[in-house]
Amino acid sequence: MLHVAFAKRVLASFKDMAAQCVTKVELTVSCDNLLDRDIGSKSDPLCVLLMNSSDTQWFEVARTEKVQNCLHPKFAKKFVIDYYFEIVQKLKFGIYDIDNKTIDLSDDDFLGELECTLGQVVSSKKLTRPLVLKNKSPAGKGTITISAEEINDNRVVNFEVQARKLDNKDFFGKSDPYLEFYKATGTAWQLAHRTEVVKNNLNPTWRPFRIPLQSLCGGDMDKPIKVECYDYDNDGSHDLIGNFETTMTHLIEASQCSPVEFECINSKKKQKKKGYKNSGVVVVKLCQVQLFYSFLDYIMGGCQINFTVAVDFTGSNGDPRSPQSLHYISPQGVNEYLSAIWSVGNVIQDYDSDKMFPAFGFGAQIPPTWQVSHEFPLNFNPSNPFCAGVLKGVVEAYRVCLPQVKLYGPTNFSPIINHVACFAQQALQQTSASQYFVLLIITDGVITDMDDTRNAIVKASRLPMSIIIIGVGGADFTAMEFLDGDDGRLRSQTGEAAMRDIVQFVPFRQFQNGPKEALAKSVLAEVPGQLGDFFNVMKLVPPISNSAPNL
Repeated sequence: MLHVAFAKRVLASFKDMAAQCVTKVELTVSCDNLLDRDIGSKSDPLCVLLMNSSDTQWFEVARTEKVQNCLHPKFAKKFVIDYYFEIVQKLKFGIYDIDNKTIDLSDDDFLGELECTLGQVVSSKKLTRPLVLKNKSPAGKGTITISAEEINDNRVVNFEVQARKLDNKDFFGKSDPYLEFYKATGTAWQLAHRTEVVKNNLNPTWRPFRIPLQSLCGGDMDKPIKVECYDYDNDGSHDLIGNFETTMTHLIEASQCSPVEFECINSKKKQKKKGYKNSGVVVVKLCQVQLFYSFLDYIMGGCQINFTVAVDFTGSNGDPRSPQSLHYISPQGVNEYLSAIWSVGNVIQDYDSDKMFPAFGFGAQIPPTWQVSHEFPLNFNPSNPFCAGVLKGVVEAYRVCLPQVKLYGPTNFSPIINHVACFAQQALQQTSASQYFVLLIITDGVITDMDDTRNAIVKASRLPMSIIIIGVGGADFTAMEFLDGDDGRLRSQTGEAAMRDIVQFVPFRQFQNGPKEALAKSVLAEVPGQLGDFFNVMKLVPPISNSAPNL
């Protein structure tokens, strides 16, 4: 009954929003004639979407992937946002030339932006506008095109694909093949998905991937789908190996019996070469349609989010009695640690029905033995580390704990990650989607046990768990950003790849002068997707589900 009661409370909290929300909209972005900011190559563009919550405050919603060496990018990653007819939803699409791995866009070259409303995009269905610079002058001849499509189908297609005997397009070494899937839209083709590049291999096997059925064929199982195979080149001049067309009906029928094979045809090569057969064969080993449950399906079905806080008490924070210390509590009763706890905890506490949250510290000497601990409860009660509520319980435990410990070191993350992972492992063994774990780590410095931390994160990526890291102070957080797998899957010390990206890192200083809500929106933005993706991949349905798969 607890799950039912909680689901009703969550439903009630979304009542006002649901009354206004018309639908979800998928936005596809492409650009042409971007400014070239790189010497000796071309810009490496990325698109960031921001929305306006007030007249002045913009907050980031999501980012696309980076497209290497390209002034005419077609971004594969889509933006999915709620559409409200009654509200003016202001959007800003910013294009940046990404030259480093930090998440701070101020370090990258700005290529232009477009401000518009979601209503303008939806009513146009396909909106093309010139890009402008910050001073509103033209960004060269750069343009941006945004296509909008309503999402009314929550099915996804799981693929396992490989190829054999692909043409070799490289003089030295072998081709570096990748695939692009396109949906037919009238007289044009729209990019639906791009796989990773498999280096130096004419017989590649790509990692399993998933494409929303809506993005692939609009739910029409007989609509044409085009697949193109390319040889990746660092300078952006990717060579077409070949392509083929098919439909979902054919893919499903064929793959149910055995792998289906498609000849990769290069039309130019076919015209020039007598006796041409193909440029290789693409083999679809698996094509399976399944119902994709959303984050709200799981939450409203009774899934609980277990929130844990971990606070850095290493010596680099400075003496808490000094105003220069990051742990110094000002006369107004705040510091960066408290602000981070308030911002994130205020949002996430609504998704745990008992409102009891474990809170830990690491890197301090603790009484009575004064041994260094990297996993001690803030309330000094190992058998019951739970605090009643975030804003009162966790905050009060932090305030009481602070003068009782001696800040020391080093900065080890792996003990607290492994601690939470143990509980996530126990929950997974129940083979249900009833519990998900979110660990918030607030820290001021460089990780000391990086190899162990990498191993712990890779292990946790196979569990119902997400990790949020907020960096306070002015330290160099480059190593921390490495853990955020936005530019590729994190690997353990032994080379084992993470099953999924579960780490979100942000430096607090980016939000220091903004509203508290902006920090929470940034660090929590990926959690719903991480929760939904994990349970769907594990084929775990919501604990209480009235939805039967309609495939």
